[in-house]
This record gives sequence, structure tokens and C-alpha cells, in this order.
Amino acid sequence: MAGLLESRTSGPRRLRELLRGPDPVLAPGAYDAMSALLVEQAGFPAVYMTGFGTTASLLGRPDIGLLTMSEMTDAARRIVSAVGVPVIADADNGYGNAINVIRTVHEYEAAGVAAIHLEDQPAPKRCGHMDGKKVIPAGTMAGKIEAAVEARNDPDFVIIARTDARAVEGFGAALERARRYRDAGADMLFLEALQSEAEIEAAAAAFPDTPLLFNWAEGGKTPPTDLTRLTELGYRLVIFPLSTLLAATTAVRDVLAEVAAAGTPVDAVRHLPGLDDFFATVGLPETLDLGKRYDHD
Repeated sequence: MAGLLESRTSGPRRLRELLRGPDPVLAPGAYDAMSALLVEQAGFPAVYMTGFGTTASLLGRPDIGLLTMSEMTDAARRIVSAVGVPVIADADNGYGNAINVIRTVHEYEAAGVAAIHLEDQPAPKRCGHMDGKKVIPAGTMAGKIEAAVEARNDPDFVIIARTDARAVEGFGAALERARRYRDAGADMLFLEALQSEAEIEAAAAAFPDTPLLFNWAEGGKTPPTDLTRLTELGYRLVIFPLSTLLAATTAVRDVLAEVAAAGTPVDAVRHLPGLDDFFATVGLPETLDLGKRYDHD
């Protein structure tokens, strides 16, 4: 956990270093600062800010484009402030046209994230593993990627181009769109909702010299794929957007059911961390010591 006075390594620079390493970068999803902190404390080198989870956490609603850019960047800023590892953030479709994308890049950079991914859906967008998606013209999206690349202040800030065309236009069209987005300057490609192992392999073969993101969407349309195989295929970044959200949902349901059955949480707390454990998790001892440093009475 990054201390209140600790200077952080540049997120974009550190992420670039990780992506040049021998193994894929694993980034579990976080939907708020607390879940991001737990991801970091589990030893992962990066955090993925999931739009699906952020929408559920902030609104209790599905990921159908309900959050605004300012709400998403506020969430990103809180997550970045809670951890010392790079944060990769969902930036949806850039919240408008190429001009809007320019502001989106500036705001996410100001929030301190290391990378964003932008998708080729119109507004309102949908979660990548929902049915009924649409895509904008490929040339329009290529222009948005070009605008994003030119807008960034830090050249290490990673622009990830996501295409949702597999579900709309087919796999071949998704590959062609990805090529156009790469040629527009994207640093990494994200072919969303691939539907078979053959497609996962073909995507890797089509872009041997371009970093690829693999979305290990729990319960989604893409088949579960072993990390060893993803490594062999050359995928450089693997995100797990839903594990923490689904686990938290199950845990909260279970404890509430116990409280409802017993009338008090006396039985439920036996299975939960104690307060001292939780205080240590959120850094209370270190924070109190820091306060004493500045108390001169």
C-alpha cells in the first residue's frame, strides 16, 4: 500500500516496463479503492479499473453507459490514490467524438492512471459480453484513436484500442478493425468477446508484433483459457474484471442471510476478519504514526 507521503513510480512508465517483461501482466479488476488495495496487497503488479464493476458499485445498475466521464475519472483518481501499482482504466467509448476523446485522455492522465482502453461502440454502450451491441464506423474509431495518441502529455501513457466488432460484424471484420486502430497509433489491441480457442489463437497470430490484451471475463462469451497458453500465444496483459465484484457480492449476500436468520451478526462475525486485521489492511497503524510525526504539543 502506498503511504500518504510516499512518492509513486510513474504509472505509465512502470506499466511499460512490466509489459516488456517475460510474462503477461495480470491485472484483477477493482471497482473501488478498497478492492484496488486488496488487489495490490495480494501481490499483483497492476490493477484494472472495471467499468462494469464501477457502475455496479456507484449506481447498483448494469454497465450500459450510465456513468459519465467525470464519474469514471473520479473513481479512477480514488483507486490510483489507494495503491502504488499502475492502474489500467476502462474509458468506455471516450464519451463522444474525437474532440471528447481528447478531453477524456487529459482527465484520465490527470487522475494518474497508466493506461486506458477505448472501444468502438456508440453511445449508449454496453458491456462487451452483453448481446445487442453496435459499433461505429471503423474510420471514425481510427480517428478517435489518433486523437487519443496525440492528446496524451506523457508518451508512456498506454492507449489500448478495443473493438467490439466480433459480435456485430464477425471475427474477420474485428481483425481488420484492430489493424486500422493499430495503424492509427494504438499501443495495444483488445479484441473483445472472442468466442473460441481458435479465435484467441488466430488473433495472436494476426498481431505477432503488437501487444494484445486478453479479457478473462468470468462467465462471459470468451472461453476460459489457461495462463500458460496465453503466455505461449504472446498476450501481454490479462485482465480479470469480475472476480472481485462477484466474490464480494456472494460474501455480502451470505453474511446478510446469516444476520437475517439469527437476528444479529453474532454468528456471522466468527467468519469475518477482526477489526485489528481490517485496521492493518487499511493502514491505520502507519497513519497514526504519521500523525504523531506532526504533533508537536
